[in-house]
Amino acid sequence: MSIMVPIKDGEVVDTNTNSDSQEQRKAGGSLDKQAFLQLLVAQMKYQDPLEPTSNTEYVSQLATFSSLEQMQNLNATMQVQQGTNLVGKTVIMQVTQNGSNNYVQGRVDYVVRQGGKTYLSIDDQLYSIEDLDKVIDDEYLDALGIAEDFEKVIGELPDVKNLTIKDKEKLEAVRKAFNNLTTYQQEFIQKYSKTAFQKLSDLVAKMKELDKDSDTGDGDDKDDGEGTEGTGGSGSTGGTEGTGGSGSTGGTEGTGGSGSTNG
Repeated sequence: MSIMVPIKDGEVVDTNTNSDSQEQRKAGGSLDKQAFLQLLVAQMKYQDPLEPTSNTEYVSQLATFSSLEQMQNLNATMQVQQGTNLVGKTVIMQVTQNGSNNYVQGRVDYVVRQGGKTYLSIDDQLYSIEDLDKVIDDEYLDALGIAEDFEKVIGELPDVKNLTIKDKEKLEAVRKAFNNLTTYQQEFIQKYSKTAFQKLSDLVAKMKELDKDSDTGDGDDKDDGEGTEGTGGSGSTGGTEGTGGSGSTGGTEGTGGSGSTNG
């Protein structure tokens, strides 16, 4: 058995092949079901009449064609299902333009099927689902934004060596805001914003030292004031009143009362 078909540049030439199929094969680099069917027709058209292809071989090739078609239909269905699950999610698309890779991030609005391919609509632009690079969880995206704001706020705080008691209120507000975050968000900051989180920890520890020194200084001033008042009351006022009452007033009244009663 022999088959004769026209060959050009190592490829089968079929005069019945339309331009769209040629461009699709050139761009994709692989044969689709349409190209497979055209090859089968070309095989039947240019077969050797003296050694024709047996019916068994045709049946086998048609079975292969049917399997290929089913696989392509299944792949298309799976792509549509995958795209449907992405609606409402934030994705990153890797798009190749002029030989360079560009990344586009956005939320998937809807999914559309065109020309045998599945496309995702992002900001009114269609991107092939084959260009999908990453799918971002909403909780992760929120934590990422909070981490960026956290680093910005921490950057506005003074360094540990320049921290004063006047910064206590602002530092306390940042500390409370961090404590009010979810566990996932706190762990995200500790993992991906290590420098900012370490600075916050150092500032809180330093502020505790400043508070302790301030409380110690206020206690010393209070003790000094109470000691001065006690010395003045005991030595000056108390001593004078005791001496005058006992020696002068008490003694005189006692003597006068005794003399009057005897007379």
